[in-house]
Amino acid sequence: MRIYFVIGFVMLYAVSCKKDNNNTTLPPAPQPLAVRTIYLDNAAPGSITYNISVSPLIKIQFSAPVLQSSTAAAVKITDRTGTAVPYTGSFQNMDSVLIIEPSSALKNLSKYSFSISTALQSAAGANLNTAVSKTFITRIDSTAKFPLLSDSALLTLVEQQTFNYFYDFGHPVSGLARERNTSEDIVTTGGSGFGIMSLLVGVQRNFINRSDALARITKIVNFLSTSAHRYHGAFPHWMNGATGETVPFSQPDDGADLVETSYLLQGLLCARQYFNGLSAPDEIALRDSINNIWHGVDWQWFRQNGQDVLYWHWSPDMNWTINMKISGWNEALIVYALAASADTGAISKTVYDNGWALNGAIKNGSSFYGIQLPLGPTMGGPLFFAHYSFLGINPSNLSDAYANYRTQNTAHAQINYQYCIANPLKYNGYSNLCWGLTASDDNISGYSAHSPTNDLGIISPTAAISSLPYTPTESMAALKFFYYTLGDKLWGEYGFVDAFNLSDPWFASSFLAIDQGPEIVMIENYRSGLLWNLFMSCPEIKTGMKALGFQSPALN
Repeated sequence: MRIYFVIGFVMLYAVSCKKDNNNTTLPPAPQPLAVRTIYLDNAAPGSITYNISVSPLIKIQFSAPVLQSSTAAAVKITDRTGTAVPYTGSFQNMDSVLIIEPSSALKNLSKYSFSISTALQSAAGANLNTAVSKTFITRIDSTAKFPLLSDSALLTLVEQQTFNYFYDFGHPVSGLARERNTSEDIVTTGGSGFGIMSLLVGVQRNFINRSDALARITKIVNFLSTSAHRYHGAFPHWMNGATGETVPFSQPDDGADLVETSYLLQGLLCARQYFNGLSAPDEIALRDSINNIWHGVDWQWFRQNGQDVLYWHWSPDMNWTINMKISGWNEALIVYALAASADTGAISKTVYDNGWALNGAIKNGSSFYGIQLPLGPTMGGPLFFAHYSFLGINPSNLSDAYANYRTQNTAHAQINYQYCIANPLKYNGYSNLCWGLTASDDNISGYSAHSPTNDLGIISPTAAISSLPYTPTESMAALKFFYYTLGDKLWGEYGFVDAFNLSDPWFASSFLAIDQGPEIVMIENYRSGLLWNLFMSCPEIKTGMKALGFQSPALN
């Protein structure tokens, strides 16, 4: 019995020792560190936050005290290039709240990111459970960037600076307008028509004298007459400004462009009417040369085998491959006005009604933002529809079976304006001062025809400024905003740059002939009606437009 007792005691002791070893107390693992709240200038930020001060205060509350020495490597403010921005940090609430402030003021209207990596540690040694990153855009500097001017002086300044694009930057050989400020030898047919009109504004506003304008336009017309390639009388979209050879706009678009040709003719006819000296040999010669170009277009050819519609393109190699009809409401009303006004081969009203007006399907009639739109696509389309053809065609008191054209263009501009105020896509900066959607460069797709139904956040100064005759109050307010408030970013050698995006702050460095031209021409039409009066004074335009059913005092 004694032997069994000893053995039992030893076994009990062994079990007891094993149980004590398993109950050894270990320190608990630290809980992961988490961000509870972030405040950027006293408000919770979204994925991207706008209108932040240039000296923002960033406050982060954590779930536990933070190891202060881990913040330098884990907490960053960077600009859009990824460059670190120096900041100062301080702690509150027993090191569980971190306050961050940039060491010096940030740049206005610039993009920054604030981030915290998982390298951040709690005082207990746990890492941040989830990395954090927030993007913010600093606010606009609302101070005036230039001395205040009277409205008249400001309009003259914009005209003069924009005029420089066509005069100072005109191609040295041909005098034609370069497509854009980086185009070298590529010149644009339609933009050159706008440029010719701009030269006439230059004389009107004493930027150059009459003889200087005559010499430049004569140079242009001589080049068009002797060097430029033509196809059944029509010019290509682009050409080489030194040789006149066609530069393809696209692979199949290597021949005639009837719409671009019409913009050129619009400008040439204005010049013909302006240089009306009856005993001046150089002015007589210019008029004769312009008439030869004007009469050389075979409008009937562009009906493609006698159809009741005009076609946009024709190529000697691709023939009618593009097969694009000029129909429906867009920028090309001028084509039908000119085609009906030709001395030979003029189109009939049937071609206009069936081809352009689609037998009435051109009409819209719906209301947007309480504004009825007579013609065209939903909410009007890009604003150049109301500009390009109406640099010469005066829409005032102009009507036909389909619309009153002052009503049409004013409604289009007002809808564009109201859309930007409503800003349904919540882009940064859109307002009653910052509006205007039309075709332009952008930092999203490169180039696009921006409109309320194709809104990428891109504002184009030409849209609002060229609408001055339709929305004088709204357009003048926008022009002042572009110049005084954003002028340090928008105002350049040739006037306003092409476009900008305040949601991802970007400002074009480009100037385009087809956007600069409407600005100067429509400002002048608003001020004096110069180009409207010249174009509508053409006797053949009066005859042709009346034949299409247009009515206007200017056609009498």
